[in-house]
Amino acid sequence: MYDVAVIGAGPAGASAAMFLAKAGLKTLMLDNGLSVTRRALIKNHYGAPEITGPDLVDTGKNQAAQLGAEIMTADVTNLTHQDDHLVIETDHGTYEARQVILATGLYTDLAERIGVKTKPGTEPRIKTIIDVTPEGKTSMEGVWAAGTVAGVSMHTIITAGDGAKVAINLLSELKGARYVDHDVYKPAE
Repeated sequence: MYDVAVIGAGPAGASAAMFLAKAGLKTLMLDNGLSVTRRALIKNHYGAPEITGPDLVDTGKNQAAQLGAEIMTADVTNLTHQDDHLVIETDHGTYEARQVILATGLYTDLAERIGVKTKPGTEPRIKTIIDVTPEGKTSMEGVWAAGTVAGVSMHTIITAGDGAKVAINLLSELKGARYVDHDVYKPAE
């Protein structure tokens, strides 16, 4: 069983998976390959003067894997509660996790299918978003949401930050105290 499953591997999903895996949680990231970021050319992402969407998505997935996240290619078809965890049904098998983060970009169909509360979107061309708390919690116990699907601007730098924010909030809740992740740079002498 996974501690957390992240559904989506774009900037929000990969960012969340990085923080969760680095914190030592057994993390699964499910990628259906539909990230809208794969169609982008990004010239305003901090730290990357210019990067293609496919390169950004692949870099994020690679970073998450290097930090310990397991990545599977699958389309999630259903999500249900079973005892103290969630069961994630996909077109390639079933997985179990104690918590789930929905980072499905433009797509709310899974959230709507499983009964997560949605509301009208506020961004151009985003008709529906998941109704979340400021921490990223949805109306379904154990299910969080991050990125465009949670109502933040679809710019990659913003969705990546929202994925990190939601992961930090989830980690803080699990640990019972505010979680902070900072590595210290030690210059060569």
